[in-house]
Amino acid sequence: MVSIRRAEIRDLQHMQNCNLWCLPENYTSKYYLYHAIVWQSLLYVAEDINSGKIVGYVLAKQDDDNEDGENIEHGHITSLSVLRSHRKLGLASKLMLSTHRDMDQVFQSQYVSLHVRVSNRAALGLYRDKLGYETHETETEYYADMEDAYNMRKWFRKK
Repeated sequence: MVSIRRAEIRDLQHMQNCNLWCLPENYTSKYYLYHAIVWQSLLYVAEDINSGKIVGYVLAKQDDDNEDGENIEHGHITSLSVLRSHRKLGLASKLMLSTHRDMDQVFQSQYVSLHVRVSNRAALGLYRDKLGYETHETETEYYADMEDAYNMRKWFRKK
């Protein structure tokens, strides 16, 4: 059985390990710590109740930059990962919905954004089909390996 709960400082190393196992984009411990200190209410983990192991996480933040020349309160998903052994259980959706709820209700975000590789069909299925994200634009050579990314958005409310 797996529980979705708010991440704690003690989870950060386990979140980073999950990231290293699953994703080509990796972050420093300092980056996780910064997110945990500034946006603690937006970080969630999936914890295997039997083993106590962190099997997934979502790392998110509120963006304070202007997009398209407008200052619109919005969230951003920095990273989402679930270990292969725990995929197809709906954990990614549950993690995302948890952080969406807080972005909407706590921060009154207008929308949430994320970047996804154009080749990542599984993630695109989750974001578009299950969670209702739309492609805002394609960013050419966004990733270190020069792959393009879709900049996707899910609106909570239109301004």
